[in-house]
Amino acid sequence: MQTGRSVIYSKKGGAAASAPLAVSAAITILNRGGSFIDAGIALSAVICVVEPGASHLGGDAFLITHHAKSKENLAFNGSGEAPHSATAQAYSNGIPLHGFKSATVPGLVSTWFEAHERYGKLPLAELLAPAIDYAENGFAATPGFIKRIAAHLAIAPETEIFKNMGIDTNSKVGDLIVQKDLAASLRAIALDGRAAFYDGKISQQLISASDGWFNAQDLKSHSTRVLVPLSIKYRDFTIYGQPPPTQGMILMEELLLCERFNISSLDEADRIHVGVESKKIGFTDRNLILGDPEFLDVNVEKVLSKENIDWRLPQINMAEANNEDAATSEGSDTTYFLVADAEGNAVSWIQSVFHGFGSSWVIPGTGIVLNNRLTGFSLDPQSPNFIQPGKRPAHTLNAWSATREDGSLYLVGGTPGANIQVQTNLQLIINVVDLGMNVQEAIESPRWQHLSAAGQSSLDENGSGVLEIENRVSSEVIDDLRARGHKISAIGAWAHGSSVQLLEVSPTGTFMFGSDPRCEGLASGI
Repeated sequence: MQTGRSVIYSKKGGAAASAPLAVSAAITILNRGGSFIDAGIALSAVICVVEPGASHLGGDAFLITHHAKSKENLAFNGSGEAPHSATAQAYSNGIPLHGFKSATVPGLVSTWFEAHERYGKLPLAELLAPAIDYAENGFAATPGFIKRIAAHLAIAPETEIFKNMGIDTNSKVGDLIVQKDLAASLRAIALDGRAAFYDGKISQQLISASDGWFNAQDLKSHSTRVLVPLSIKYRDFTIYGQPPPTQGMILMEELLLCERFNISSLDEADRIHVGVESKKIGFTDRNLILGDPEFLDVNVEKVLSKENIDWRLPQINMAEANNEDAATSEGSDTTYFLVADAEGNAVSWIQSVFHGFGSSWVIPGTGIVLNNRLTGFSLDPQSPNFIQPGKRPAHTLNAWSATREDGSLYLVGGTPGANIQVQTNLQLIINVVDLGMNVQEAIESPRWQHLSAAGQSSLDENGSGVLEIENRVSSEVIDDLRARGHKISAIGAWAHGSSVQLLEVSPTGTFMFGSDPRCEGLASGI
């Protein structure tokens, strides 16, 4: 197919992200001899400055890393715990969407240090320097930056978040955006390390401003978990993903179901139908078991077992859509990026504040936007995702990678998009593995998303929802799917609610990067 962007070929690594300035920071660090994680931290920090509506220092992060020499793959779980005050009784009127009572302990900064301890080469101060510069001296506002501010004001017109960030809501595209308080916070972290955030001035400001809702122990006891990732075999490759409390298990189950079909020989309508029906099954199993595995037994092995796939497979009726309800509720504002270095190491990295601008609350004097991840909990005591102090909510965030049979890196990919993530990632893997597309073709191919209602802003996820398909798909295919019982909504040619970054590594070690035209992103190599 003819693509709008070119594949970026490189022998020495590179990066892909939704923010060009952040990619430039990563490339600078790689050129200075920094590792894939060094470049990833630099990129992560810059994105917090230039895309604050999607991710921030007050949010979470999840990483899948691949170490080329040892062929070790790790999952970094940087999700935060509910503070000591967050009991079901404290939310008799429901968990609020905004304010500090909607937040968990932030995990992103902890994840920087945990990953850097294992794989970093350059000092943190050098890695945070680009972000400090953009916060202190400003960056030019992009259309996406201005659009996010307007969108948030539309749902929270009385918010003080932009004033407390130091951002003028009357800014126009191209105007200089300066965030002095955020620059000072980043500088403190660069100087004093992890303690500056979790046991220093920033934590003290959070504790004080929240009237003790967060306490010192909530922050001091937080840790980034480093785990063995979930993994399955798909065709000739091993796919790695995030274990609970993320919903990476859904992608794995979708793939195991799709592997039972000869995907490459199916026509387009059949491929979409199998993907959508696999997605519905994955969410059904997710809703039955997903929660914090440190609080309950989350039996992912059973869900991904041959016995369960054998049992679920007949539920995919090629002639008819399954429209039973399987309700969930999730947020939608997230950032995904990837980095690879010359040694063949790579990271698949996703970070978020959950909903747009998270809690719509800034830790006073810090410029740091706090997440609203607590809204991902359930107040139903029977739910595996029932809220409890110290517990982590179920997450949509999931990053993935794939290796060949010899353990060498093959693919790295991901996207923002809440519940859309596992649907998009399924389509990407099928496009490359089964259909033989290059990374840019896989990214730019028309996509579908199954949601509870038309529009990517929908937060509820139901089996009986609407199947949105980009209108580059033919009317014949859409009519075929509608005849099977799918409730179809044709959306704009590039209106799918995702922004993919994708990397393929050839058997000879050449990196091939792609970036989604659905966002302001960029892929760049060295």
